Amino acid sequence: MNSIRIRLFAILLATTGAVWLFAAAWIYASTQAEVERVLDARLMEAARMVSSLITDHRIEPSAAVDAAIANAPPPPFKQADGSYSRQLSCQIWSLQGSLVSRSESAPATSLASHTDGFEETEIDGERWRVYAVVNPTLGVRVLVGDSLEIRDRLIGDVIKGLLVPGIVILPVLAVLIWVSVGRGLAPLTRIAEGLAGRSASELHPIDDGTVPREVRPVIRALNSLFGRVAEARDREQSFTAYAAHELKTPLAGLKTQAQIALRTDDSTIQREALSRISTSVDRTSRMVRQLIDLAAVDASQGAAKDEPVDVAVLVGEIASELETQLAANEVHVAVEFADRARQPAVLEADRILLRLAIRNLLENAVQHSPKGAEVRCRVSASQSEVVVEILDQGPGITVADEARVTERFFRGSTASGHGSGLGLSIVQMALDRLGGNLTFERGGTWFVARACFPSDRLRRASS
Repeated sequence: MNSIRIRLFAILLATTGAVWLFAAAWIYASTQAEVERVLDARLMEAARMVSSLITDHRIEPSAAVDAAIANAPPPPFKQADGSYSRQLSCQIWSLQGSLVSRSESAPATSLASHTDGFEETEIDGERWRVYAVVNPTLGVRVLVGDSLEIRDRLIGDVIKGLLVPGIVILPVLAVLIWVSVGRGLAPLTRIAEGLAGRSASELHPIDDGTVPREVRPVIRALNSLFGRVAEARDREQSFTAYAAHELKTPLAGLKTQAQIALRTDDSTIQREALSRISTSVDRTSRMVRQLIDLAAVDASQGAAKDEPVDVAVLVGEIASELETQLAANEVHVAVEFADRARQPAVLEADRILLRLAIRNLLENAVQHSPKGAEVRCRVSASQSEVVVEILDQGPGITVADEARVTERFFRGSTASGHGSGLGLSIVQMALDRLGGNLTFERGGTWFVARACFPSDRLRRASS
């Protein structure tokens, strides 16, 4: 049952029906008890009336029986044919056991054998409720009873009078519930129609001022989603525009240098052109790799696979991978590890994201270091965090640029070389996914980029 309207309709209809049946059961029980009480009082009063008439007024027993039945209190409910008032049966028996008189509807057999109060008996398959009273003055016993079958029929008629209108009204009630549920869900239908009529570029928020309070959380969630989609679309458009621009420049340079090399016979000019072609290829290759890294970080959201990663080992592997670039830039990398035996630097993290963050951080330091300089990489761990510090002797990042240095394609005012402005953006995105943070520090001739990973990702040596 995937329809909210059908589900609500079924719940409301079932609840209404259950309440109706409960009410009918309660009315049945209370009506039965009340009818029993009233009819028992009627039997008692009729029996005492007969005894009083034959004693005080010296009326013949048969006449007293007819008068008592005729003047008995009416039942609380009348049958459709109005015959219930004639269903009382009365007998007068002598104390010696002979029948003195009886009403027309009374059987010839004694209604009961008891001498006082109420009793239920069965005569010829018919059940009776009988009240007996003894008249010691005249030496007789008066019995007044009525059929329990008639009592049950009377109560059944009362319940039938309740259920039949309910059964007739139920279809009307079902239609009203169906229409009411439909009107209650109308705001959702209007929202769905409004969303269906939007184009892919219409990401403005939905006005939640006129919708019901219960629907507002859904509207707020949709508006939040629209905002995130709009931001992602803007980033994608900016990314595409900047990537196209950045790739166009080295490709144009490649074409120009290739044409120069083809048109000259001077070996010096050709070597210079080929050197510049090599530099452009390296720049383009690095940019393409960074674009792939950026896409990998974007795709990792919600799909990260944590595993134990020894950060010190990983840093060593990354430094080895960068040997070619280090040789080209004439930069030396020194890797320093803290006391690994005392506190291993092992994280529960996504290895790919961690590698991307550290590689781009280290590569960025190498890219902006002067030739012949040294880049230091320190890995340390404590009870609360694992810290990776990259120290270089380059120009660093100014305080004014720190707020924007992790934006895509942003290059700081002190940037040198042929960077693309993506390295620190990849680092920041990866750290965001890993729950870490990136800070910068200046001290003497060294510029420090520090990546910290909190204790919730720290894998203890004992685990």
